[in-house]
Amino acid sequence: MTTLDPASTAVLVIDMQNDNLHPDGAFAATGAAQHAREQNVVANVRAVLDAARAAGAAVFHNRIVVHPGRDVGGSNAPIFTMLGPESLKLDSWGAAIIDGLDPREDEIVLDRTRMSAFNGSGLDSMLRNLAITDVIVVGVWTNMAVEHTARDAADHGYRVSVLSDATSSINADWQHAALSYALTNIATITDTVAFTAAFTTRVIPPSGRGHGQLVVCSESP
Repeated sequence: MTTLDPASTAVLVIDMQNDNLHPDGAFAATGAAQHAREQNVVANVRAVLDAARAAGAAVFHNRIVVHPGRDVGGSNAPIFTMLGPESLKLDSWGAAIIDGLDPREDEIVLDRTRMSAFNGSGLDSMLRNLAITDVIVVGVWTNMAVEHTARDAADHGYRVSVLSDATSSINADWQHAALSYALTNIATITDTVAFTAAFTTRVIPPSGRGHGQLVVCSESP
């Protein structure tokens, strides 16, 4: 059983950008937009943000971006050749966070060129400066940036939870593979309803496959 305090818990919102999940986004044809709708991922991430903000937990928004002019993202792996030159272009509509999930003034927005939110973003030092011990990972895509971020978070020494319905991929098969196999020894898999109730009930029961039970301590009655 893991005890969480909002003062030492951070929500990491991964790549909730127009190109990644909007019907008019660059990757809609991959199935990503459809799976995002099936998962109701935008509304579920919004519910997570509402709960985290009400409890006073830290929130970090992460965006993967392509810099125009030079291919600084690299081509060493197929995933990086999928990006750009126009998709996820820095300062474009496609790279922007989707409507309804706008960061608040006290929330950090970090841009990066790698899969993991920890790679080249300064996220680890910021979390440590806030004395964060537990991270809640939501966003897209579950089998790519979400999984990379969760693995890096665990390797950096954080306790990790991934919310199954506040994440989406390019289809249900990839989602199932990530949550039911790839992440089972890395993170606790829970869901949005359990998480949003946690700051009042103080308990997040596991959903599906995962390890342990999260008990959240907050000032809420």
